[in-house]
Amino acid sequence: MTVGDDRGQLIGAALGGLVSEMRERVGVQRCTLRLDVAEDYFPVVYESRLDGVRTLIGDQQVSLKGQPVVEAILGGIEQVIQPDCAAASDDPAFQRMLISYGGMGAQIVTPVRDGERLLGIISLHHLGGPREWSDRELAIPRDGAELVARIVGDALPLPAGTA
Repeated sequence: MTVGDDRGQLIGAALGGLVSEMRERVGVQRCTLRLDVAEDYFPVVYESRLDGVRTLIGDQQVSLKGQPVVEAILGGIEQVIQPDCAAASDDPAFQRMLISYGGMGAQIVTPVRDGERLLGIISLHHLGGPREWSDRELAIPRDGAELVARIVGDALPLPAGTA
């Protein structure tokens, strides 16, 4: 991040810490934060994952454009809750993503917004089979999205390659 060296490092530390804390509190294998980065379409910029779980940072195997979850986010939905990803959509690109992302069985996807502006997307991935989400688990990424919006609202969009 090149928002100003010290300020950028503080922002990065705050975002990395939030992503790790959300993953741990919800008890999932991976949590990602995608941000609005110039010249890219919401790449994974911050990630927390368990050992042995494939990283999505730099992943080019799956395009988010046209993905049902992203379309719902762009349409204004407050949170996408999928307790059983395999049954959530029969879209072939979505089904390929589930495999590519390590057998994603369930997910919570929460937009990061500053008013109407979409700043980013937080995703919590449960790998393996389906999973029911508690109200507490659904609230954690919503609270995280509010914090991310406060931290990065003025700094986005970031130039490509600044994370």
